[in-house]
Amino acid sequence: MTSKNTPSSKGSSTATVLPPKPPKQEIPAVAVGHRLPLPALLVMALMGFILISTETMPAGLLLQIAGGLNIAEGTAGQLVSAYALGTVILTIPAIALTRGMRRKPVFLVGILGFLLANTIAAFSTEIMLTLAVRFLAGAFSGLLWGMLAGYARRITAPELAGRALAIASLGTPLGLALGTPFGSWLGTTFDWRWSFGVLSALTILTALLALLFVPDASGQRAESQIPMVRVFAIPGVSVILVVIFAWMLAHNTTYTYIASYLRSANIPLSVDVALVVFGISALIGIALTGVLIDRAPRPLVLASLALFLTAGVIFFAGAHSPIAVLTALVLWGVAFGGAAPQLQTAISQASGENADVANSLLGVAFNLAIFGAGVLGAVLISNYNATILALVMVVLGAVALIIVFTARRTAFPAHY
Repeated sequence: MTSKNTPSSKGSSTATVLPPKPPKQEIPAVAVGHRLPLPALLVMALMGFILISTETMPAGLLLQIAGGLNIAEGTAGQLVSAYALGTVILTIPAIALTRGMRRKPVFLVGILGFLLANTIAAFSTEIMLTLAVRFLAGAFSGLLWGMLAGYARRITAPELAGRALAIASLGTPLGLALGTPFGSWLGTTFDWRWSFGVLSALTILTALLALLFVPDASGQRAESQIPMVRVFAIPGVSVILVVIFAWMLAHNTTYTYIASYLRSANIPLSVDVALVVFGISALIGIALTGVLIDRAPRPLVLASLALFLTAGVIFFAGAHSPIAVLTALVLWGVAFGGAAPQLQTAISQASGENADVANSLLGVAFNLAIFGAGVLGAVLISNYNATILALVMVVLGAVALIIVFTARRTAFPAHY
């Protein structure tokens, strides 16, 4: 006998059966649409501009810094080394500690930490304190570089992720083309501390703009996190890192010692003019990358490396021709301008949800290449004519090109 509240087994039930509640899902911080979050991406680009300008600026102010701190020029040069060392040593631990956290708070902490280190460097009168805060600035720089690629992709629709990364990476060529020369001029005309002071002011502006325009996004889900060492084993990641190291070692060896190359070539072309030509060409390269990266990522990387290799050949074969050298500078700039977003896109896609960790490894590979370039270039120009630097571009560029050409499946597929 059934109760009046129990539906009969013979008749149709009149009771309402509620479906089970779906599992609680995290609400995304940003509604993904079909438009680029341009203001946020430009803020990220501005931060990148500050980072690259801060990293390279001391190289153009060694005499002024040495005089201001009453130290040898070689000791002043260690400001660049200390910064890079902080990036190499502390980037991976910093990313590991923060990869599960909300992105905007981590971004703001990174900016403020970088601001503190840069401001202390501007006022410090003790070389050991200055070296220490440069090391700290490098660590915060590594944290910011490591998270920017994944952050930009998280707040952008998947079909526009490559273009978003290209915009967020605008700061690198702009820093090389405008930031470093302007900082050198400012420090030479007034005082080297003004260069750091202006960068600190720009960092304050960036923090305010980030508060206003950069949306929040979730960190990496705990269940998707894997040990740092295993990120190397993700198919394609180690291959991309080898390409990064070879390409950036070739680039930085020539870029760092471009003055020595131009002096050996004995042509009427100043270092400032050469760097401006390179920087403007790099802007063209990143513009082309922004247009093509979502449609043809693999051909884009191959074309960039082919242009880089061609520039090296022209640098070597036409070392005493101003027209040839200018042509090589243009090709080199176009090739290098889009390198960062191209490589960040490749490693982000290969590593999936572990993109922040993989991009921190990318930053380490970049800075190891900077270290290696300084040593390799010094050895070469001390024992040979500086035009041999062009051969470094050719050999290492060819190695990188061959690896990309053969890595068709996991590292540099036709479509990411």
